[in-house]
Amino acid sequence: MTFWSCQDDILNEKPIANLSAVGVLVNPNGFDTYLIGLHEAAREELAMDDNVYFGTNFSGTDIGSDAGIEHIGFKNYQTYLTPVSTEARMIWDWAYSKMILRANTVITYANKPELQKIWDNDAQKNAVIAEARFFRGYTYNLLANLYGGVPIVDTIYASPKSDFVRATRQQVYQFAKADLEFAARWLPDQVAALKEGRIVKGAAQHLLTELYISLKEYDKAIETSTSLISSGRYKLMTERFGSGKDQPGDVFSDLFLDGNQNRSSGNLETIYVWQFESLTPGGGGTSGGNHTLRNWGPFLTKITDPEGKAIVVSDSLGRGVGRVRGSTYFLYTIWKDNATNDIRNSSHNIRRTFYYNNSGSSYFRKPVEPKTALDDTMRNIYPYPRKIEGKPWNNNNASGRTGKDVIVYRLAETYLLRAEAYLLKGDPAKAAEDINTVRLRAKAKPVASSTVTLDYILDERARELITEEPRRRTLIRMGKLVERVRKYNLLDISRTTIQDYHEFFPIPQTAIDANFTKELVQNPGY
Repeated sequence: MTFWSCQDDILNEKPIANLSAVGVLVNPNGFDTYLIGLHEAAREELAMDDNVYFGTNFSGTDIGSDAGIEHIGFKNYQTYLTPVSTEARMIWDWAYSKMILRANTVITYANKPELQKIWDNDAQKNAVIAEARFFRGYTYNLLANLYGGVPIVDTIYASPKSDFVRATRQQVYQFAKADLEFAARWLPDQVAALKEGRIVKGAAQHLLTELYISLKEYDKAIETSTSLISSGRYKLMTERFGSGKDQPGDVFSDLFLDGNQNRSSGNLETIYVWQFESLTPGGGGTSGGNHTLRNWGPFLTKITDPEGKAIVVSDSLGRGVGRVRGSTYFLYTIWKDNATNDIRNSSHNIRRTFYYNNSGSSYFRKPVEPKTALDDTMRNIYPYPRKIEGKPWNNNNASGRTGKDVIVYRLAETYLLRAEAYLLKGDPAKAAEDINTVRLRAKAKPVASSTVTLDYILDERARELITEEPRRRTLIRMGKLVERVRKYNLLDISRTTIQDYHEFFPIPQTAIDANFTKELVQNPGY
C-alpha cells in the first residue's frame, strides 16, 4: 500500500479577483469603479422597485392619487402609512445600506494614511471624496425631508452596531450642507461626453441652494444659485433642439424626448441626469428600465370602443398601469389662467385626447368618447404629462418601461429655488423676476410680485416640474404636505384620513427593532 501526502499550504487559496473594498480601493481606477457603483445606487432611487419611487413621491399628494383599485397606497393614510409600510422601509434601507455605506467607504478609504501615496495630488483625492460627499449629502437631505431627524452615520463599521440615535432635523441639514459645500469646491465644472451622468459642481450648487433654504440661510441660497445661473455653463433652452427639433412640438417638449436629456444632445439646461440604456447589461437597474411611463400612464390597453373592440396602444404610448393619476388641481386648476398660451399645457406636453387605433374597429382614428365607468375614468384613460413617453425598454412595449434617461436637476428649478429664497427673504419683486424667467420660456403671462406666495411657487413647480420633482419631499420641506393634500387631493379618503403627524414618514419598524441597544425614537403619531 502506498501513502501520498502534501504540504498544508497548498490548501491556502489565492483568489484570482477580489471585489471587496480592500481589493478594489487600492488605486485611482479602483476608486472610480466604486464611484460608478455609487452612481448605480443613486439611480436605484427610481429603479429599485416597480412603484416605491412613485408611491413615495407622487401618490396621495396634491398633484396625484393612487388610481387602480388594487393600488391601496395613500388612499387611506392612517391604514397605509405605518412603520411597516413598504415605502418607509425600502427608502430607509436604500439610503443606509447602499448610498451612505458606499459613500462612507470611499471617503474612509481615500483618507487612509497608507493609501496617500496613490494620489498624484490633493486635488485628485479631493475630487474623488467630493463625488462621494455629494451623494452622502444628497441622501441625508432626502432623509431629513422625508423622515425629519435621522441617525448620522459618517464612517464604516467592522462589527455590528445597535445603538444609533436620531440627530435633529437641523443637525442632519447641517451635516448635508458641509458635504455639499466640500463637493461644490472640488467637483469638476463639467465632464466628458463619455462620462455623462457623473456629478459636477452645478449639481452640488443646485442642492446647496435647497439646503440653505431649509436652514433659513437665504442670502447663501441666493448667492449659490446665482453663481450657478451666471456660470455660463447652463441656460434655459429657448430654441428647438435635439432629436425631434424638426418634428411638431416646442422647446419644452424637446427637453423630454428620447436622447435629449444630456448635454451631448445640445441640452444645456439639465444639470444631473440618471442614465438608462436599453439592451445594455446594467443599463436599467434592479427592476429593468425607467418605469415612469408604467406608473404615470393610464391603462389604455383596457379601453374598448362601443362595440367592445380593444384600443391598440402604439410604442410611443407604452403600457401604463394607472398607478398615479393626476389630480384635478394639476390637470385643470393650475392651467385656468393660461390654458391656451402656456406651452406646458399644449398637446405636445399634456395628452388629453386619445384615438382608437385598432384598424379592425369601425371607430378607427376616431376620438375616444368620454368614459363614465369608475375604473375607466380613474385608471384606464385620463390626461397625463407627455414627459413620461418614450421608446420601450429592450423593445418590449408590454413592460411599460422605457430606456429614457431621467432628469434629476435642471436650471428651471434652480430659478424657482432662488425665487423661493428671495420670497422668504422678503423680496417678492426679485422672486417674481425669477418665476417670470421660467414663465417667459413657457409663453405664460408674467406674474405680479403681489401674487407671489409659497403656494404660487408650488403651483409653478407643478406646471414646470410635474413627474420630475419628488413632490412629497418638496411639500414636506416647505411644510405644506398636509395642508395641500386636504385642499387638492382628488380622493375624499386621502383628504379626510391624512393627519397632521403624516407630515413626516414613520421610522421603519425594522430599523427600530434592529437598534436594540438604544431606543430609536419613532416620529410622533405612529
